[in-house]
Amino acid sequence: MRRLNSLEGRLTGLLALAGLCGALLYAGLTEWPLPQLLAWAHDDLKLDIPGLAAMGTYGALLLCLILLLPLAWWLAHGVMGPLKRLLRALEGAVASYRDGDFSFSIAMRRRDELGDLIHMHNALGQTLREQRQHLAQRELLLDTVVQNTPVALVLTDAIGRVAYANIAARHLFNEGRSLNGLDFANLLAGAPEALRTAVDGHEDALFTVDMDGSEETFHLSQRAFRLQGRPHRLQLFRRMTRELSRQEVAAWKRVIRVVSHELNNSLAPISSMAHSGAELARRGNLERLPGVFATIGERARHLHGFIDGYARFAKLPTPQVVPVAWPAFLDGLALHCRFRLVGELPTQQGWFDPAQIEQVLINLVKNAHEAEGDADEVTLAIGVVSRDVRIEVADRGPGMSQNVLAQALLPFYSTKRSGTGLGLALAREIVEAHGGRIALANRAEGGLRVSLLLPLAPP
Repeated sequence: MRRLNSLEGRLTGLLALAGLCGALLYAGLTEWPLPQLLAWAHDDLKLDIPGLAAMGTYGALLLCLILLLPLAWWLAHGVMGPLKRLLRALEGAVASYRDGDFSFSIAMRRRDELGDLIHMHNALGQTLREQRQHLAQRELLLDTVVQNTPVALVLTDAIGRVAYANIAARHLFNEGRSLNGLDFANLLAGAPEALRTAVDGHEDALFTVDMDGSEETFHLSQRAFRLQGRPHRLQLFRRMTRELSRQEVAAWKRVIRVVSHELNNSLAPISSMAHSGAELARRGNLERLPGVFATIGERARHLHGFIDGYARFAKLPTPQVVPVAWPAFLDGLALHCRFRLVGELPTQQGWFDPAQIEQVLINLVKNAHEAEGDADEVTLAIGVVSRDVRIEVADRGPGMSQNVLAQALLPFYSTKRSGTGLGLALAREIVEAHGGRIALANRAEGGLRVSLLLPLAPP
């Protein structure tokens, strides 16, 4: 039954009907009843129709063709009519979809391939309507979240005009009024210089400005991307004053704990030794006094070194970047620590402060030797990655846990009982002052790898 209702089945039936009609018409013209009618008219009515009497086979075919043309047109109209109506409906649906209206549906009821196409079209329209409704709900949710976030968000187009701004941005730049369509550069004309400089830098930045009689610190994130094929720039201004204050208080508390612990560890023995020395002197037992004074001196030197380490961390000088030849630099480094060089040296010379980077590598190699592993497996590798030089110090120790890896570069954080927590933090300060970065990672085959990335060219 399904095959009979198909377009192919209907077309086959119509062609068979047209063929049958043509055969019957031809038979009527050549066999019966037209020849008999002509003979009756000639014999009884004495009518002579010479054209019809001498029509012959070709004439009959021509007359069949003439008579079948209206029938063929009627059958073609019957076949193509629904298809034409469907095409017009589909054309209207496409135009409706192009205009963003997905409410269009086709009401034809058929049980053939066209019916299947209509059903699929209506199902597609329903799916698009549901997806658009869900998308509108998600956009509304996203807009609500973005509008009410405390981070000021500004989206500008290729010519610098504001395409979108949330409530925080309107209050930050235009006293709560809308920013859409305004030139962002003109809005920043009266802004503090630090803010304008940060925005003009087209990079992430941290800056401080005077607002309402107090200093406010912001973190600026900037990203360029294409929206609907056109370039745009997204800028996020996050207030960091409270967060920095909390971090500053936490850092000071950590410093106070470390300094207090270290001072107690040194002052308690010094106080005890001083009391013991006074007792020995009072009793006249002078032969033990040099040992007492030596202990006091050793603890004083340790305390001096501890305080000096903090002072060096707080007074890190600006790097004096110069071209550095790798062979000479490594020869000097080898005088202070032991390591095994892995791989070939880069042909490009380095650009950094040799004294500061040497101190960083001495500390890293020393830490690697202190790890529980084979000291001969402490390796140093130097390579070029894009526009940076990568220096890697690796060992075969136990590595670090994920918690330690996340905090190892923070100042005053140390897992060593006698550590100050300044070694890796100082290394980070030096590397970042060079415009580079430092990263720690566990090796897959065991051990720790510390990587320094330094620019190959002077800043």
